[in-house]
Amino acid sequence: MKESMSITSSTYASALLTLPWDTPLEQWPGELIAALPRGISRHIVRFVGVERGIIAVKEIGVRTAHHEYKMLRELQRLGAPSVRPVAVITGRHPANEDYGELTAELVTEHLEFSLPYREIFSRQLTTVEAEKLIRALSVLLVRMHLLSFYWGDVSLSNTLFRRDAETYSAYLVDAETGEFQPNLSVSRRLYDVDIARVNIIGELMDLQAGGWLDASIDVIALGSLVETSYLELWEELTAEESVDASEYWRVSDRIDRLNQLGFDVGELKITRDDSKHTVRIRPVVVDPGHYRAELLSLTGLSVEEHQAQRLLSSIQAYQAVECGPHVGLTQAAHLWMTGEYEPTIDAIPEEMMGKLEPAQIFHEITDHRWFLSEERSEAVSLPEATASYLANVLPARRDEARLLRTAANSEAD
Repeated sequence: MKESMSITSSTYASALLTLPWDTPLEQWPGELIAALPRGISRHIVRFVGVERGIIAVKEIGVRTAHHEYKMLRELQRLGAPSVRPVAVITGRHPANEDYGELTAELVTEHLEFSLPYREIFSRQLTTVEAEKLIRALSVLLVRMHLLSFYWGDVSLSNTLFRRDAETYSAYLVDAETGEFQPNLSVSRRLYDVDIARVNIIGELMDLQAGGWLDASIDVIALGSLVETSYLELWEELTAEESVDASEYWRVSDRIDRLNQLGFDVGELKITRDDSKHTVRIRPVVVDPGHYRAELLSLTGLSVEEHQAQRLLSSIQAYQAVECGPHVGLTQAAHLWMTGEYEPTIDAIPEEMMGKLEPAQIFHEITDHRWFLSEERSEAVSLPEATASYLANVLPARRDEARLLRTAANSEAD
């Protein structure tokens, strides 16, 4: 007796029932497929439009599908930057056969405004862009290790990137080999870092062979950046620091440095040595999202970390220039929202709203305002800069919310 089809899902259940699970994924009709940019995968992957949005469907073994679904759900629960799991589909049988079983499928939500690294390199072929992606991936790996999550297959291919002000934020997209460990050892952490280094160098070599990276670039040195960047950040976040007992200001200085990196310090362990002349300080609990949390508290906006940092700077500048000396930051943030941010976002034509996230557009408008001021050697108002950006810059950008391609994309097995 063949197994009945089973859908393990906390959401999307009704939308999933309408899809042709009795057909191999690579044979699904074209009208269901959303032609979004896809990265390299060992499996067949398709983006599918459903009533609630766009989902990614990946054919994968039953045990691996359930394991990855479980890992992604736990990462989501912990607030880690990763794709959201939707369902596991098992017991799939061909429509016209009484035997056999099709490969199980893992379903995840499409991460809006995200891009695979090859899509970024198809337009911006610079070493600087590569460094930004690699540094973003190293931050992601540090965040995973702080949660005692061993990734096991770290690479640019298994990561999606979102624009975050002048840089990028990275999201884990593949957790097949990942696992949580009670105590993630140093050797396991460093092995993960070495996997990242080797995989990234290989991916950069592929880009170089394809003409997407200049042949003169040292891809081994560039790929090794993930290791040095990771080790520097991990040291800053976790290392013990010895200071003179009289220099208590250095405790605040350590916390400030972590805040500037985008991390809040939930707990700091401070101990004195036997002589009582030296104090050792070591962060025990560090949480990412320092600027995001502050901006969310002030405005209700949920954005990426560097975007939040830029928006907070805009609020502080607005407070200094437009508000009186007795106006606090909370009130200034409300006035900034109603006087600057919301009118700017409302000015974006509806047909352009899918090109970039609203916070990214506001960030780029403020940069555009600065360039216009430099060019004209005079002050430029925010409405004037907004009009110029919407007329001359944004129309040329591609739609990154759901970046469609006219050419068919075949996925690597």
